[in-house]
Amino acid sequence: MTRPGFSPYVPRPIDRPAVVPLTPDADLSVLDEAKIFAAPDDPADWPAWRAAITRWRDEAWSRIDYTPHRYNTMAEAGPRIVEMVWLWDERLYDFATGRFTVDAYIDSGEAEFGGFDAVMLWNAYPVLGIDARDHFAFFEDIPELPDVVAAFQRRGVKVYFTYYPWETGSGPEAIEKVTAIVERCGFDAVFLDSSKEASSRLRAALDAIDPSIPIECESRAPLAQIADQTMSWAQWFADSNVPGVLRAKWFERRHELHHIRRWNRSHLDELHSAWLNGTGVLVWPVVFGVWVGWNDRDRAILAHMRRLYLENADHFISENWTPLADHPSQDAKIYASRWETKTGRLWTLVNRGEDYSGPLLSIEPEQKEQGIWIDLVSGETLAAARQADGRIALCGTMPAGAIACIANRAAPPAAAGPDIASAAHDFPARVAERVPAPFVMHQNGPAGMTELDIPEGDLTVTYRLRETALYGEAPYVEEWKPLPPRLHQIATMTRPLYAHRIAIARDEVTNGQFFQFLSHTAYQPARPERFLAHWHNGAPRPGTESEPVTHIELDDARAYAEWKRLRLPTEDEWQIAAQQGLLNRAEPLVWNLTESEHRDGRTRFAILKGGCARLSQVSDWYVESGPLPPERSVKLLAVGAGLARSPMIGFRCAVDIGSDG
Repeated sequence: MTRPGFSPYVPRPIDRPAVVPLTPDADLSVLDEAKIFAAPDDPADWPAWRAAITRWRDEAWSRIDYTPHRYNTMAEAGPRIVEMVWLWDERLYDFATGRFTVDAYIDSGEAEFGGFDAVMLWNAYPVLGIDARDHFAFFEDIPELPDVVAAFQRRGVKVYFTYYPWETGSGPEAIEKVTAIVERCGFDAVFLDSSKEASSRLRAALDAIDPSIPIECESRAPLAQIADQTMSWAQWFADSNVPGVLRAKWFERRHELHHIRRWNRSHLDELHSAWLNGTGVLVWPVVFGVWVGWNDRDRAILAHMRRLYLENADHFISENWTPLADHPSQDAKIYASRWETKTGRLWTLVNRGEDYSGPLLSIEPEQKEQGIWIDLVSGETLAAARQADGRIALCGTMPAGAIACIANRAAPPAAAGPDIASAAHDFPARVAERVPAPFVMHQNGPAGMTELDIPEGDLTVTYRLRETALYGEAPYVEEWKPLPPRLHQIATMTRPLYAHRIAIARDEVTNGQFFQFLSHTAYQPARPERFLAHWHNGAPRPGTESEPVTHIELDDARAYAEWKRLRLPTEDEWQIAAQQGLLNRAEPLVWNLTESEHRDGRTRFAILKGGCARLSQVSDWYVESGPLPPERSVKLLAVGAGLARSPMIGFRCAVDIGSDG
């Protein structure tokens, strides 16, 4: 339960940046578990602030006897742009053919974001709970998964395995499954969902496969774990007014963080923080089946960041990193980090204010910098003017919210990348549209069906407020971190009805009836995995002919209904019939699929009704189980490779009643 007065739009104390003590004898160990070191508002305090965080780093290295051995053996270094990928995104998986389309997915990412260096494959939650399978099974039962991973890798995109310790624990059996999947599929890294640190058992098991396989955890990496966890999420990290420094990146320059605020419609804050800290970003346009896409401006900024990260990777892991360097003037909200290597100096800049024209940096001159000063983002050549104090003012323009990258070059580089200033800031909304139910008209209800008038009016629907929402709308917009009671509470909405008449089957379709369908047709699903898995030798087991058929998907149910010249009921029709006591439910209960499929071009889902037999292990993060009232609707995300076929999901049929002609 959240505390009284809690606001989901305000960072919690644990998320806020840590104030850095500036007195010379301050105990700096209080910063050991900070997320971000807050920067002082007054530029006059910045030198003392830089000295304090430098002293903290030296003392912390000594205090924990830090050894960066794992970073020394990493195959490559530098910030990465990573996308969280719903494995069943319609750009990645073709439901009609049952095939993965990796190249098409990568092409779309390159066009929209400038490409990605890695993807995290997200596969199971929030589908978990449709039966007793754990999240490992939703990877293990995809026979071509190694080919999918290899297809990404052929295009230079690394692939991260997602492991949910909160569901399966981190004991020997779970670790054995992790390592088996990683080894079979050739994953490049392991991400631990909802965990801040990995067990030593997991690290040792991965080392036995390949010591260079990174582990990434969520949120703030404990100081003692940074040696073994070379990556982490910077999720829900609130920054100071003047941009601060990421503690883990300052501690170990090669530690890679991925900034992410999953429900935000503007990503400027994390982009600016990532750019000044020389670290990565996690892009998540489809959050557990909910569209939260990025606007044009943020995508343009990210495309420039990735290009410049690739071109200047060594700078962004340099020990010679100076945050809040070379500030141009007291009033400007232009902030910069300076990165120095043997090849020269480079500055990353952000504009936290309005459109700006004037000095962008005030730098010490260096004899070897005899070329021209260029903003590598905009391509603008900067004017260099000697100041009275001997420093050089580099002058140019920066639109509000823009980033820049200033370096000295012999000649201007070729123009590259989209224009940030003209890019739209609007949220690119998508609507999950319901696929129209087919009209299958009968003059009278067939045998086994009850006729029913659906009235015009409003229908009340309840649902559990999960991260999936219900009909495609984002459940949490600009919220800092959704927590109970807003998370997992029962919500209510009303849906409009139009008047029509139907007949609906009193009973679910049985094994025997479905066997008759297969005996009279040549039906074959696009993906045969788990299809009628409870049958034996292609037929129902003796004694189960009258039980509801399960281990079917929506397309399987639709094929049966079409053969019978029927259709599935919509969720509204199912609900009204159940509220009037017209539906029989076999025991043990199975969910009923409905003809209420929705698609938004990236995710598709259907609505389940009626509840099912209760699972022995229940979690708030699972699909509900147990009997549920007729008004309860549950969103079932579509998954491929037959994985939605469950022993706890069946269906019944309906028809429209009226004149054929």
